[in-house]
Amino acid sequence: MLISYNWLKEYVNVEISPSELADKITKSGIEVEMVESLNKGISGVVVGYVEECIQHPNADKLRVCKVDVGQGEVSQIVCGAPNVAQGQKVAVAVPGAVLPGNFKIKKAKLRGEESHGMICSLTELGVDTKLVPKEYATGIFVMPSDAEPGSDALEYLNLNDHVLELGLTPNRADCLNVIGVANEVAAILEQEVKLPNTSIKTSEEKAGEFISVQIESLEDNPYYGAMIIRDVKIGPSPLWMQNRLMASGIRPINNIVDITNYVLLEYGQPLHAFDYNRLGSKEIVIRRATEGEHIQTLDDQDRKLKETHLVITNGKDPIAVAGVMGGATSEVQSDTTNVLLEAAYFASGRVRAASKDLGLRSEASSRYEKGIDRNRVYAAAMRAASLMAELAGGKVAEGIVEAGKREVNTYSVKMDVSRMNNLLGTEITSEQTGSIFKRLGFSYKESDGQFEVNVPSRRPDITIEADLIEEVGRIYGYDRIPTTYLLSEARPGGLTKNQAQRRNIRTYLEGAGLYQAVTYALTTPLKSTHFSFSKEKVYPISVAHPMSEERSTLRMSLLPQLLEVLQYNRNRSMEDLAIYEMGSVFINRQEVLTDLPEEYVFVSGAVTGVFNEHLWQGERKTVDFYVLKGILEGLMGELNLSERITYEAGEIENMHPGRTAIVKLDGISVGFVGQLHPALQKELDVKDTYVFELNATSLLEKETDQMVYQTLPRYPSITRDIALVVDQELPAGDLTTVIQAAGGELLKEVNLFDLYEGEKMEEGKKSLAFSLKYFDPERTLTDEEVVTAHNRVLKSLEERFGAQLRK
Repeated sequence: MLISYNWLKEYVNVEISPSELADKITKSGIEVEMVESLNKGISGVVVGYVEECIQHPNADKLRVCKVDVGQGEVSQIVCGAPNVAQGQKVAVAVPGAVLPGNFKIKKAKLRGEESHGMICSLTELGVDTKLVPKEYATGIFVMPSDAEPGSDALEYLNLNDHVLELGLTPNRADCLNVIGVANEVAAILEQEVKLPNTSIKTSEEKAGEFISVQIESLEDNPYYGAMIIRDVKIGPSPLWMQNRLMASGIRPINNIVDITNYVLLEYGQPLHAFDYNRLGSKEIVIRRATEGEHIQTLDDQDRKLKETHLVITNGKDPIAVAGVMGGATSEVQSDTTNVLLEAAYFASGRVRAASKDLGLRSEASSRYEKGIDRNRVYAAAMRAASLMAELAGGKVAEGIVEAGKREVNTYSVKMDVSRMNNLLGTEITSEQTGSIFKRLGFSYKESDGQFEVNVPSRRPDITIEADLIEEVGRIYGYDRIPTTYLLSEARPGGLTKNQAQRRNIRTYLEGAGLYQAVTYALTTPLKSTHFSFSKEKVYPISVAHPMSEERSTLRMSLLPQLLEVLQYNRNRSMEDLAIYEMGSVFINRQEVLTDLPEEYVFVSGAVTGVFNEHLWQGERKTVDFYVLKGILEGLMGELNLSERITYEAGEIENMHPGRTAIVKLDGISVGFVGQLHPALQKELDVKDTYVFELNATSLLEKETDQMVYQTLPRYPSITRDIALVVDQELPAGDLTTVIQAAGGELLKEVNLFDLYEGEKMEEGKKSLAFSLKYFDPERTLTDEEVVTAHNRVLKSLEERFGAQLRK
């Protein structure tokens, strides 16, 4: 919101500089983002009177003017403006004057004729081109006839003014007008607000004889008022009004339109002036538009309306979109003589929807959207009508034709002074509190520190006690509120067990050489169910308004997106990749989704190419199943779950049928590890790729024993190696389980170190070699003890699996 400092002083006595005022307003809770001076470094510009204007003898587009610049001094000035003429009052930069950009005016000779100064346009004086009235857009500005030659032109053009730019929050719509800001400033400076005079001398004609008003939807339009002003004369508005409009960022058009814009800025009440003779009827009907109905708005655009839009009609056709923009058919033009003045209150939501649908944002719509003071609508209409009578010579018909309720009842809010002081940390007395409410213009009743405050209709943001406390606090002065330290028991911060374990997972995987990836939680319907290791049937979860088809369904696995990352990098010549992601997946087991889906945290990884390479030693390790399984085993050790995890051969959609293992925790499936199916690898155009996916939620919610570190053994261990011939289909893990059980307490480690399947083996058989380590931390074992335990292991393997020692 742009506020003219000079205009503001019309309503409240301000004796401090614009910058000081801006500082006080900011400290009271409304930020002043900038204070801009309209004087862009101008000096030496005076009012001049053009006594003579003749054609330049040597230039078709130049004229030689004799200009009275005051004190009897007449200067010859060469001017190129097409609209310069004898008898005009103009702004003249005399020799020695400075214009914006530090442009200094000197005596010059133009095409052989001397020029002692410069006749200035508004643009040359620093006024934004878009704010200059159209009739002066390409020429000089003609000042009013009462301007005194030789006087300071900046005074007449208001270029000695300052503009305060307020950064208003949505709750302070009451300051979207000059009177609203004046109320605020008056409260800050402890001054009175002087409201403008709205008295009108009406004619003998009755407004009801010319127009009738009917509202079909009071919910959308609680109040509509229409006034009739006859015999107006369209012309430029007075300079003081044009100056204030331009300072506020609005371009002057003509006196009638300027008055509606002026009152909009003054009261915050949008108004609209219709050419009464172009209405086409004697009735105004406010209704919803019919679907597909059209209107040509003031910007000469044809607009297609929806049934959700509210329109002003002449009983048949739309003549305005309510609260947004008027129609071209009833626009005030140069030949307008009779005006219908609209003053109404429209529902915020209805105006906001129409403004958004039509792509139209106006000063009026922005105020309706944030909310206006309904109890000020009539006063604004009277102010505009009085200005039309004064500045356009209009005759105001008696009365206002209305429909709906003009005013609404105000409400009261209670506040306790002791509670206020407790919250603010102050010692403000009841007398001080009452004084602040008076400064704000709030009437109240008080008894023993209990205030019942009647909130004016211009402040709908005040609804509860806390709002009143805030008002007292900001007017009292935030800088006067004492600083106190927070009193609390200091506690050391820390991570929860779940947070620490999740961090451990990330740290471990990154230490193992995997890079973290972060992908979308949305994928395609087809990919959403890929890699599911749940035995239950799952169903895709589609979002209502997807950003694209590729991001339309919640993921049930992290792997599809990780494979997209692999493919993206592979297409850019990145052959060796190792990535992981920890994120949420959403499992839906309902065919018709009635409840929220189940959300789990998964951790997944994908590795392809060379995993480890030592150029000096000539070592090069390509990724295989055992590399990734080794990473998972290390991760389980980090989570203290190694002894409870098993790996079993299994089949998963899109995974290699012979190189995939199901990961089980306490016998329950929590994920898988293996190679992608060759067909999928071909589709993605990647080399052998190995992936894993684990349900981290299931892993982390399991209770684990506290990890206990033991001292290094002081006594020697005894190692025995065995090579067993078993059936080719027998998993090594089953053998390991039996060995550990049969070995008893003395057997501390079992490691598989060799697999042989060759021509010297019997068909259907394979050889597995294990290293068994026996020791007792308290003593040295004897050979007899180790032989007994070892024979027990061999016997159990033979009885359980028919395993024989390889010869």
